[in-house]
Amino acid sequence: MNRPNFPRSAVARGVELPESAAPTGDRTHVPRLSPGQLRMVHRAATDLRRGIPVVLAADPPLVLLAAEAASAAGLEEYCQLVGAPPVLLLAPTRAAAVLRRPVGPAGGMPVALALTAPLLAPEPLARLADPTLEQTLPAVPEPVEAPAAAGAALALVKLGRLLPAVVAAPLRGMPSAPEAGVLAVSPADVLAYRPAAASSLRRLTEAQVPLSAASDARIVIFRPADGGIEHLAILVGEPRSEEAPLVRLHSECFTGDLLDSLRCDCGAQLRGAIARMAEAGAGVLLYLAQEGRGIGLASKLRAYTLQDRGLDTVDANRALGWEADERNFLTAATMLEALGIRRVRLLTNNPDKLSGLAACGIEVAGREPHAFAPNGVNDEYLATKARRFGHLLG
Repeated sequence: MNRPNFPRSAVARGVELPESAAPTGDRTHVPRLSPGQLRMVHRAATDLRRGIPVVLAADPPLVLLAAEAASAAGLEEYCQLVGAPPVLLLAPTRAAAVLRRPVGPAGGMPVALALTAPLLAPEPLARLADPTLEQTLPAVPEPVEAPAAAGAALALVKLGRLLPAVVAAPLRGMPSAPEAGVLAVSPADVLAYRPAAASSLRRLTEAQVPLSAASDARIVIFRPADGGIEHLAILVGEPRSEEAPLVRLHSECFTGDLLDSLRCDCGAQLRGAIARMAEAGAGVLLYLAQEGRGIGLASKLRAYTLQDRGLDTVDANRALGWEADERNFLTAATMLEALGIRRVRLLTNNPDKLSGLAACGIEVAGREPHAFAPNGVNDEYLATKARRFGHLLG
């Protein structure tokens, strides 16, 4: 097997980690990564999804394994790479639930829990990571000091749209020792990935796609430089001819958009926005691959399970270890600029979208309300939007 490709300079000098592992994107402070650096981070996140260990080239280097994807074979490979007992890194909100006591503020540094032999197995790791599973464990983990690169470790597993829970331990023998074919990526590259990938989006192709509510619609595909996840722009009419066209930022929602789920108002918002743009004669709907406010479909369904047990949208996301909203508005700003649109009237009830786009250099000329009546099932969901996210639904 080949030796891991460690960026030795990063290991030697250490890496200064930014405070946030998931920046929302200010156009004046967008980090730049080469296509090769973007690809390495994307590949590392994909390997974690497949249950394969990866190395975070911090000081000291850390071997990581996603708790959600851990298998017996993956854990055996993992234990051959590490030189010290591993810990489980969790967001403070998830760690507090496991320990049944507060351990730090939401959004704070990850918490490290010691993994004794009974806990270092697929089933206990899954139960520690996933609050929807019955929390019967063979031992009680103890909190210990977290490694300096813990934030980057959790950020990497989040990029794989896995539960933010990762097994971490120092690499055995330092960078030149193991003869193992595992990927290595620097903490700085991991933390820069989201804004760098968003700013690298380029138009790929487009086609006319007549819609029932907008016969003159066309769809434009955007792809980042690493070939990762794609985002769509639905153009109605000729929005560039407008001084400030109607624009909606719509995060994909498989359950609402495609299945017409009653748990949310996403399907109504999607179809209503296209109809509004057709009525106005022009508009742009950005269909962003940010399911469940950026946590992915699997975690969204887990959050639904927790909501059925009494939590609201915000607390369900945090119980899983995610922030209440993990989306990145720099993606939308990059797409709008590529479409030649820098001034918009935003079709939204979410004030964070107004400020998020403005921070990324898009002028928001005004807000167009976009509210739909509750349906008897999503009443509490909409109430939570207003009460906890500040959505303007009145």
